[in-house]
Amino acid sequence: MKKLFLLLCMFFLFMCTAQAAVPEDTAAFHDKYQLQKMLVLSRHNIRSPLGKTINQLTPHQWAAWTSAPGELSQKGGELETIMGQYFRERLVRDKLIVENEQPAEGEVRFYANSMQRTIATAQYFSSGMLPVANVRIEHKFAPSRMDPVFTAAFTYMNDAYQVKVMQEMAARGGKDGLRGIGEGLADSYRLLENTLDSSRSEAARTNGFTGFRSDDIEIVLENHNGPYVLNSLQTAIGVSDALVLQYYEEDDPVKAAFGHKLTETEWRQISQPKDVGMDVMCGTHAAAVNLAHPLLQVMQQELSLDSRKFTFLCGHDSNLASVIGALDIEPYTLPNSVEAKTPIGAKLVFEKWLGKDGQEYASLNLVYQSTEQLRSRTMLSPAVPPMIYPLRLHGLQQNEDGLYRFQDVLQRFQDTMDAYEQMKQ
Repeated sequence: MKKLFLLLCMFFLFMCTAQAAVPEDTAAFHDKYQLQKMLVLSRHNIRSPLGKTINQLTPHQWAAWTSAPGELSQKGGELETIMGQYFRERLVRDKLIVENEQPAEGEVRFYANSMQRTIATAQYFSSGMLPVANVRIEHKFAPSRMDPVFTAAFTYMNDAYQVKVMQEMAARGGKDGLRGIGEGLADSYRLLENTLDSSRSEAARTNGFTGFRSDDIEIVLENHNGPYVLNSLQTAIGVSDALVLQYYEEDDPVKAAFGHKLTETEWRQISQPKDVGMDVMCGTHAAAVNLAHPLLQVMQQELSLDSRKFTFLCGHDSNLASVIGALDIEPYTLPNSVEAKTPIGAKLVFEKWLGKDGQEYASLNLVYQSTEQLRSRTMLSPAVPPMIYPLRLHGLQQNEDGLYRFQDVLQRFQDTMDAYEQMKQ
């Protein structure tokens, strides 16, 4: 009986944390508003790690992946199908589509970056959401090549702008600037070293690797290229990313940590170099307005198109981070996720609602599978939803139901794109 009681308590706790405290899920809300349109900007789901450097930093064998480096894994495809099925049930409930919907020409658009993991994510999502519609996944190039719309790269650069961007990035470290960023990661660096057992690695034996330094961060800003970091943070981002992906993919959490028993708090520390690196490189406003500009243009067009009722855009964490930074979304830290800002498979969701007062409104949420939902392949539905985290646009007023005026949101897109043009001038 005691064991059963504990299991019931754990189940109740999981259900409570998985439920979304957002007004869109209440009957009272649906008495006042009708869903008119949805735009989803998605990060791809679980992929295999990138690069060979990670092999040199640990004596242990990394997981045997079901996909080639950088490609969507089988589990990633399963999880994305589950998420698509959740959206299908949700949109049927909200009367934007019908069961087994076969959309008319132009009513839906699925557009992905031309990388295998993004095309495949869009394909799996569409199979879950529109299983009989035979949706075409739009991509501009043969895989795997970056599409400029989804390439978070600077399309403008001069000396004054470079200084401004660097100042904003360094400010993430407080009064100590870039060194402060590194010092803030010191505990994560030590945990990474211990988890990897890096003192016994090939890098330690042959290259003299003694650990990640907190005082050697360099950031490079170049036109027609994305911002990138060098030295310890660059290496730490690679192994942080690989370990978090391995944690999602591997059923045994101890095996995922190379024999170490890590708490959820420690897994969040493992993820921190990657999260901080992405926030510094793509999340500052001055950089993000530039990096996200081509994608913001597409998003504004999709939101303004009367004939379109559903849009799915699939890219990367850099796309979500730069759009969030460019639109001046207020800072947040996500619950129930080892990734603090843009978890694997996360979706930035814009919804257009028609109120009974005849006015058009918009909601903005980040929808993602919790760490436990990712690891256990939890089946999702409106009764057992993914995590739904409401986002706030700095300086915009919400009504009593947590909605913005739709025109105010469109204007925020326009103001952001105008800021890009003014910056160039």
